[in-house]
Amino acid sequence: MLTKCRTYLRWITGTLVLCALVGPTILAQSGGTIKVLTLEEAVDFSLKNYPAVRASLERVRAAQAGIGLAQTNYFPRADVVWQTNRATDNNITGLLLPQSIIAPISGPVPASASNRSAWGSAEPVDFGYRGAKVDAARATRNQATAEAALTHLDVAVATVNAYLTVLAAQRTVRAAEADVQRRETFDKAVRVLVDNQLRAGADASRADAELARARVNLARARQQEKVSIAALADILGLSDTSVEVRESILLGPPPEGSPQAMPLAKNPIAEAQHARMEEAQAQVHIIDRSYYPKFYLQSSVYGRGSGWDPAGKFEGGSAGLGPDRSNWGVGLSVTFPVFDIFTVRSRKAIESANERAEAARYDQALQDLTGQLRKAQASLEGARNVAENTPQELDAARTTETQVRARYQTGLATLVDVADAQSLLVQAETDDALARLAVWQNLAAVAASQGDLQPFLQFLHDKTQGGP
Repeated sequence: MLTKCRTYLRWITGTLVLCALVGPTILAQSGGTIKVLTLEEAVDFSLKNYPAVRASLERVRAAQAGIGLAQTNYFPRADVVWQTNRATDNNITGLLLPQSIIAPISGPVPASASNRSAWGSAEPVDFGYRGAKVDAARATRNQATAEAALTHLDVAVATVNAYLTVLAAQRTVRAAEADVQRRETFDKAVRVLVDNQLRAGADASRADAELARARVNLARARQQEKVSIAALADILGLSDTSVEVRESILLGPPPEGSPQAMPLAKNPIAEAQHARMEEAQAQVHIIDRSYYPKFYLQSSVYGRGSGWDPAGKFEGGSAGLGPDRSNWGVGLSVTFPVFDIFTVRSRKAIESANERAEAARYDQALQDLTGQLRKAQASLEGARNVAENTPQELDAARTTETQVRARYQTGLATLVDVADAQSLLVQAETDDALARLAVWQNLAAVAASQGDLQPFLQFLHDKTQGGP
């Protein structure tokens, strides 16, 4: 093939590498069948089956559960403990092992029991500290949601690229097959002329060499076609299933118009970075709320038993195994970490710097997306211009090949002229097919730069249905 055809093959290979970078191989659930898919069906299929998509959705669910976990801080806390012990009376009567339930109430034990009860515990005032925790959990959920959308976009873009790569490989195979057929026909004609001593024997050798090279190029094109189909099947999760693509209008004349534009701020890349910035802001807010007094309404209810009576007499036996005295208490306490101000200031300085860094990254993300969009739009414009000229290139190449071959038959052209004309024709056939696919690929690239392939798929659907 000529240099330009090799360039297209390298483009196909590069696209396959991009598809391979999206994720690991998916194990197919069906085997030995043929699945024919349109481009829209392929994208939908990959989004439902690709493991990275499922993993991102589970991360969103985990982040959503994190909000519920943060909200549980608003609930009262009630702890229950039971102790049984036996100890000497050389110190204060009645051992109590360390725990966080029974309040340290002091005083003599009364002679008679009193059955009273009390209520639970709560933190009535925290100056928004728990609310800040919930806001941070929501920011984490938003970030996970944006990253899941980004995963969806990556998988969809990789599927579109893999699908168009299969079409490009198939059209390259068709052009190579047509080239082989032409060269086989011409090789037979040359041999007739050589056998009749109307042409030199060197022409037959050159015709054989050109035919052999065309067959080598056909073998390579078929190899590339199989590789591209395998890559598409892999990303669809159909590794052991034969996949076929439908050409539809993708190989027809280049479409007019473009998909509906989307604001760059809605791009999952920008939304994910914005969520990181909000998460950093939430951390700053948590620190701001931490240096405030905390009011605790606390209460406790408990029962105790002792093997000693109120007069200090040892009762013996099983006395003390069960509680025979009950107590309750309630009170309000206030805590304020006065000297934590130095720690709080340092932590706030750190988180504030992180917030500014995330804000700068968000600005950078918007700037990068703007640049990518402009490049994609410029590439689309160039692809349209190329696609407008390749039909003329193909018509001229066909005419040239026919005329030069006729001139060779009459002795007015050399075999080298015919070989060049045939090479020009196969290049023109490949150019024309790939130029049309390039327009669709660049339309998808523009939509991907804006962060949503759905307008592109809707645009393709409308064109397929004959819409404007």
